[in-house]
This record gives sequence, C-alpha cells and structure tokens, in this order.
Amino acid sequence: MSKDIYEKLAHHLDNLPGGFPPTESGVELRILHRLFSPEEAELAIHLTLIPEEPRVIARRARLGTDEAAARLEEMSRKGLIFRIQSGDGPPRYMAAQYVIGIWEYHVNDLDPELIRDMHEYLPTFLDMETWKKTPQLRTVPVGKSIDNTQEILTYENAEELVRAQRRFAVAPCICRREAEIMGNGCGKPVETCLVFGAASDYYVRNGIARKIDKQKALDILKEADKEGLVLQPSNAQKIVNICCCCGCCCQVLKSFKRYPQPATLVSTPFVTSLNPSTCEGCGVCVDRCQMEALLLEDEKPVLDVDRCIGCGLCVSTCPTGSLTLVRKPDSEQPEIPRNMTEALLKLSRVRGKLGPLSQTTMRIKSKLDRRLAAK
Repeated sequence: MSKDIYEKLAHHLDNLPGGFPPTESGVELRILHRLFSPEEAELAIHLTLIPEEPRVIARRARLGTDEAAARLEEMSRKGLIFRIQSGDGPPRYMAAQYVIGIWEYHVNDLDPELIRDMHEYLPTFLDMETWKKTPQLRTVPVGKSIDNTQEILTYENAEELVRAQRRFAVAPCICRREAEIMGNGCGKPVETCLVFGAASDYYVRNGIARKIDKQKALDILKEADKEGLVLQPSNAQKIVNICCCCGCCCQVLKSFKRYPQPATLVSTPFVTSLNPSTCEGCGVCVDRCQMEALLLEDEKPVLDVDRCIGCGLCVSTCPTGSLTLVRKPDSEQPEIPRNMTEALLKLSRVRGKLGPLSQTTMRIKSKLDRRLAAK
C-alpha cells in the first residue's frame, strides 16, 4: 500500500507545472519516502493549486474536518504543502510543487542521504530543453552594471523589483547549504535568498527565513554584487523571490555551465560587450564570471557571448569600463509572463500537462492571487 501511495503522490506532483518526472532507478520515490509518511502522502494528493479551507479538502479526502485541519497544519509546518492566511481569516492550504517549493522548504533539515538522492535526481528533474522553452527563473543584472543611459524595464531592475514589495524575508540558499553539508562549501554568504509577500509569511512562520525590511533586502542585493552572485528572480514581471546564486553551488547555474551554449537557456534581456582596446588585462572579470564566458589569452580577455547570461558581474567591477551590458535585439528579447499564474500556465503547456481541468484551476488561482495581492 505504501509503495502505491508514493507512486500516486509522484504522479500528482508530476502533474503540477514544475513536474516530478519518473526515473528508472526510482530515486524520486526514495525522496518522497524520506519526506512524507504514508498518511501525509495520501492527504497530499487531494490538494490542488487553489488555496482551500480544511473543510473542503476534508470532504475530498473523506476525513473529519478537525482531523484534516490538524494534519494539514502539521504538513505545512513540515514544508510538504503551502499555507496561506489573509488577516484574521481561516488558513487555507494548497499543493506545493517539488521545485521551487518542497525541496527549498527543507533547507533547515537536510542530511547527506537526502542530498545524495537529490543530486542523483537532478539530471532527470532539470530538463534543459524544457527549461529553454520556459525557465522557472530568469537573470537580471546587478545594479551597478547598468549605466544611466541604458534602457531597462522595471521588471528587469532588481532594486525596482524589491521596492515594489511590501513584505520581505531572507532565507538560506539551499544550494550553498547542501554544499556545506557535503564538505564542498564555497565560503560565500548563505543567507541570501529573498522571499516576498505570502511566500515570505510562509517562510517566516516555518522558521526557514527571518523577516527583514526593504532596506535590508536592498543591502542584500549590493552584497550579492560584492560577492559575485547572480541575481535570479522568479520568471514573471511580478515576482515572489530573488535567488542570489553562485556558479559553484547553484544547481541551476551548474546545469547551465555544463551546456555548450548557456546563453540559449537563460531568460535575460542583456549580453556583455567587450572593448579589448581599453582593457588592461587585470583578470577580475574572469574570476567574476559564473559561466566561464571570459578567458584571458595573452593577458587580454576573450568573450564568448554564447556563454554569457547577462548578469553584469563582470561589468560592475571592470576598472577601465571595457565591459558593458547591451540590450539584445528585439528578436532575442525573452517573453516574461505578467505574473506567476501565467508563468505556471506556460510551464504546464510546454510540459503537456495543461488539460481543461488544469486550465480552470489556474484561472481560479489567478483570481485568488489578485485578491491576495490587493490586501
């Protein structure tokens, strides 16, 4: 019975936009065994992407309302599902995707066995061809890499994205936490993942993030530039998070780096331009580039634009101004969904998971998201 319910849960998660694809080894089922009890797995398959009160979920799961409410609350505390509460209203619960979601919610209770299973699963989970069509994250440049004459839209500016938020939290980077546990830490700051809105409420309530103010969030962006971290917000104009990522630990950037042309995978409006005639060959840009897009040959940098992801880390510290960010041609500009609901719809469509029921679910979710954002 337990094996059957974990297979059902895996199928349920795979039908969500972010997916949970099967493997020949069954490592994805081992991960679910580690995270969910059989009873939790049974209840989880009755949740959708629509936040619902316990009485509604209880009816589907054929449980008493009080029992369902207690179990749902415990599961949300364990990072297995998502919880939303608006003001003094009742809590509502919804399914959490595996990534970005359940995995990140376990940043504080990782162990080597779980990390090894996740690393085995990642090559299957992170399908780069799907990511190329609809990435879950995008890249925006660090602030100092954009000069005052450069055209930049509000949702391409990390500082403007932060200023548009009302609730803020900062959480540990799960990728650098994994690396530390496995003895491969890079020494860069760990507490750098910015979370906003209802997501920040959930993170703080679960003890996996601490509440901060707007100025602290802006300071973290500056620290990210100083430390050479790539800014990766959620792939929508209205965001829920900004990840500050290093190419040595971040599983997404590491997957990009293994690809022959990382530039084709990344949702970014900019690319680096190099003026070799003014370069002094200091090599700072080579050390800063997380994609190995810059190399020194005869004490001069050589830029491989097919590896450039437009993060601006090389530009912000170039002492001679030889490196600049330029906007890509209109034909190469990424299409950024207006909000996370649109982003999830697109991801579901690309993965072939967008049936009539899923479309209706996402429309209802979009209405609920707008109501929550207005409060």
